[in-house]
Amino acid sequence: MIRFDTLDKKPKIVNVAIASAAAVVLLVITAFAAGDASFWVSNLILTVYFLTVICMLVRAFFLQLRYNPYSYNTIYYSGFSLLLLVLLIRHGSLAFRYIGQPSMAGMSSMLFFLQEFATHFIFITIPFILIFSIVLFVSNISLIRHEGRRLVNVLGIVLAFLLVGGLVLMIVIGNASGSETEVMIHDILAGTVNIIYLYFECMIIGVIIASAIVVHYEPEKDKDYIIILGCGIRKDGTPTPLLKGRVDRALRFREQQLKETGKDLCFVVSGGQGPNEVISEAECMKNYLISQGIPEERIITEDKSTTTADNMSFSKEKIAQAGGLNGKIAYATTNYHVFRGGLKARRVKMRAVGMGAKTKWYFWPNAAVREFVGLLTEHRLKQGLILGGLIVLHIVLTILAFKLRI
Repeated sequence: MIRFDTLDKKPKIVNVAIASAAAVVLLVITAFAAGDASFWVSNLILTVYFLTVICMLVRAFFLQLRYNPYSYNTIYYSGFSLLLLVLLIRHGSLAFRYIGQPSMAGMSSMLFFLQEFATHFIFITIPFILIFSIVLFVSNISLIRHEGRRLVNVLGIVLAFLLVGGLVLMIVIGNASGSETEVMIHDILAGTVNIIYLYFECMIIGVIIASAIVVHYEPEKDKDYIIILGCGIRKDGTPTPLLKGRVDRALRFREQQLKETGKDLCFVVSGGQGPNEVISEAECMKNYLISQGIPEERIITEDKSTTTADNMSFSKEKIAQAGGLNGKIAYATTNYHVFRGGLKARRVKMRAVGMGAKTKWYFWPNAAVREFVGLLTEHRLKQGLILGGLIVLHIVLTILAFKLRI
């Protein structure tokens, strides 16, 4: 079993950039110097490249889980590993087809395959896109019926229409006719649209994978503190089913830890008082814990936070005041919120491992969308470099493919 948060050194993937640059250089040299053998030499280069980079990204993914599982890097590594795996399979099928049709094998054929890598991936993953879009739409309708019409509750519907609309757009722009230059310009522009779509699809898949892994992870039974993240309470000051689920999850963890190791822990109840709440969420959770037999001295109250970021920042301060920052910390929240909770904990430089309470099925897809939207608003420089690099690669390969065909 993989253990979370056990490494102090962040994994580096500069070797992926080096391998990619080397592959591009070798392909260009092969295009002009390998003659009749260029197609098969390029096949070998690409096969080695795909296998090598997939291994690098998968290794980086597992190292990232051990360093910090609540990171957007886990999304990048998993999403692009899947992309390269699909391209490797597609590349292998192309090479196999040309074994029986050697007259069609040529360097331009290989380059046209490469410059259409986004299209290949999107085409193969159309079933996932359609199923995910339907699930998003249906779950958001259920979410709106149960939770009301709020902007965050319609994000899934918006994304579902964008995903399906993107597929329709790609079909509409399709192939072009005209002069060689006109077709090349069309392919560059159409391919750029496809790459942007591909990038965001990979990020969505990465969010789903990363969230599923952190939700199903069971923390080690060696914790000193467990932070319980607040949410809305009832009008009479008692916990809602959602909040009760979070507290009960923390209680179960404490019970298991006592049984397995004999080590007790302290609860940090974290949540301020909303405008329509008679008491703070922290006070509500404290009362519930006491009713379940937890001694008051085992409960630390943080009643000022209004956001997840506040929960983590203010709880860290409370733990520091108790002299426990060198201790081991966990946090309990609802399953769809575990990944975001971990992100916010790391932002305040607090190493904490999450656990999730079960909730209604319709929360999950919308939660994945919120993480995806969060990704769009953060790390913009990193995203710009990755997306820009993919677009530049597409343009270079398209131009080279057309020049060789001419």
